[in-house]
Amino acid sequence: MRALLLPMLLLAAAPAAAEVQLSFYGGWAGAPDDGVTLSGNAVTPEIGVPVEDGSQAGLRATWWTDGDFGVALDYSRFSLSEGEGAEAGLSFDGLDTLTVSGLRRWDGVLGTVTPYVGAGVGIGVAEAEVGPSGAPEDVRIEGPAVSWVAGATVPLGGNWAVFGEYEGTYTDLDGEAEDGRTVDLDGVTNSINLGVSFNF
Repeated sequence: MRALLLPMLLLAAAPAAAEVQLSFYGGWAGAPDDGVTLSGNAVTPEIGVPVEDGSQAGLRATWWTDGDFGVALDYSRFSLSEGEGAEAGLSFDGLDTLTVSGLRRWDGVLGTVTPYVGAGVGIGVAEAEVGPSGAPEDVRIEGPAVSWVAGATVPLGGNWAVFGEYEGTYTDLDGEAEDGRTVDLDGVTNSINLGVSFNF
């Protein structure tokens, strides 16, 4: 939570923004290469579970200033799951992130196309199911998240616009089962998204 303090202070200045933008997006998400690991038990010292590529869907609220700098609050849901060949004892279903980002755009630099870049920090949360040393147990894993994005927006008319973007998200999550075993997810998720925005 400490990682969110500075960005949240920036977000508090949002009412002075010249433009508020609400965006909905979705697309393909490439899973972290390292997958999910379960460790810390004498019977199963370490289990590694690969994670399959999936999809991403999200909602972003951005406050833009007259100088084309912005602050965004971004929630994303990554629909990822364990891949084929996963060993018994650990399953994984999805990842949620909430980040606060700083953004920079270049309005009008390419005619009607407006490119933008940004980076942010926040938190990530996921759920895993641990077995088989006892009854299956749901374990919540959480930790810091860092994101970066590059994309471009094209107006549709009125207050509407469409956009496409690349987003990378690094998460370092961990949690502990009741028997002392730990679950870790540490890696980068790469995403290609399309979306629509409404400007207020």
